[in-house]
Amino acid sequence: MNLRELKKLVIQGESDRLEFKRSTGQRTEAAKTVCAMLNGLGGFVLFGVTDRGEIVGQQVSGKTLEEVASELRRIEPPAFPDIETVSMRGDQAVVLLRVPGGGGPYTYDGRAYVRHGPSTHRMPQSRYERMLLERMHAVHRWENQPARGLALKDLDRSEITRTVDEAIRRERLEEPGTRNATALLTGLGLIQDGQLLNAAVVLFGKAERLLPGYTQCLLKMARFRGVDKTEFIDNRQEHGNAFDLFQRAQRFIRDHLPVAGRILPNVFERVDDPLYPPAALREALANAICHRDYSIGGGTISVAIYDDRLEISSTGVLPFDLTPEDLTRPHASRPWNPLIARAFYRRGIIETWGRGTLKMREITVAAGLPPPEFECQQGEVIVRFRPAEGRMIGPPTPQVGTKSAPSRHQVEILAKCLKEQPLVELMAIVGRSDRTKFRRQVLGPLLAEGLLEMTIPDKPRSSRQRYLLTEKGRAWLEEHGKIHPEA
Repeated sequence: MNLRELKKLVIQGESDRLEFKRSTGQRTEAAKTVCAMLNGLGGFVLFGVTDRGEIVGQQVSGKTLEEVASELRRIEPPAFPDIETVSMRGDQAVVLLRVPGGGGPYTYDGRAYVRHGPSTHRMPQSRYERMLLERMHAVHRWENQPARGLALKDLDRSEITRTVDEAIRRERLEEPGTRNATALLTGLGLIQDGQLLNAAVVLFGKAERLLPGYTQCLLKMARFRGVDKTEFIDNRQEHGNAFDLFQRAQRFIRDHLPVAGRILPNVFERVDDPLYPPAALREALANAICHRDYSIGGGTISVAIYDDRLEISSTGVLPFDLTPEDLTRPHASRPWNPLIARAFYRRGIIETWGRGTLKMREITVAAGLPPPEFECQQGEVIVRFRPAEGRMIGPPTPQVGTKSAPSRHQVEILAKCLKEQPLVELMAIVGRSDRTKFRRQVLGPLLAEGLLEMTIPDKPRSSRQRYLLTEKGRAWLEEHGKIHPEA
């Protein structure tokens, strides 16, 4: 840098990327600033310039530069800012330190520093720990560590094959020429040095094998009455692999969100108008699964439905200094779990380029809804959806003498029961495997309202019990266009 360029730089004034020091006698404070700039965006530290921006210079010798270099050697890990001298009149010169940024965390004498405008401050411990974790992330992140206590036999091989087949169909993976599970996982980067990785367990682990070692493979779902967590209408917790939890969460949302609609005349075809766009909710669920912090053993993904909003949250914080505001505008795609995110990309569930949050916003706004809200609080990242003005989730609308409107799956069950049906056939509609919960949560309300009847009432717990639509149930279906009156 020459004197002319130096003057242009000094005119800008002190900032987060520019610091003035009267002389190298202030090199201790200057080294703290260098540390802060290393932890930020980089910048310049100038010796021989006053706080008011007067270029006064100082005498510079070999010893002067060595003293500055010696001070900088107290920064860890070692950093090597360029040291330049800019000659002035006579024997005066300005010493310039050109500091790179974007790394860290760096410390000076064991303490980390950060820039706030033209000032240097101690870095909060929480931020230091986060930066340290991010620095180690590429090599030592949780998802690429060896799986604990699980082996290939504990994975769902059909899910592995399904992922590869779908990736090939979407031209996101070359045909490997085999369906051997070990070879497929190796090709997906989920086996390294012959060891199964944590990411493979998250993506493909069998539900019954995930406990007790992988308690974080958990999905919590709740439908609350009202706008707080005082009273549950439905409350579930499910363990499973990422693809399974992704489907279960969508099913829960469909079961509990009202769908406005109208019946087209003469054809008895219903046109649905969901309260929230399913594509936006699907994107939020996929983001929560791919970007959460799996290193926290008690972590989870949560779906909470209230009368006035729907929230999808995941354990962790926004990485790489992202803020909630950043999620509302274009930003770089830096997934916290790239192996897991890549598998979801290959399945066609997510796209790359960091457009997930922007896509949610575009979909909701196009549907006439407020844009989603992003928030970080108490170790969770939350995406919040609100309905269009004038629409609320609220309790289901009473219909034909029932206390509440049946869910979409309950309506399917009613329609199926025009003819007598066994329990197992009805469970297949909902995709449930737990008979007790199915009877209580799905069939119980229909039986209580007299829409459905059990045709073998003397065997209430038998898996062979059968169910039939009542006259009241038929009247409800006819009223709402679910069947033709002559059916």
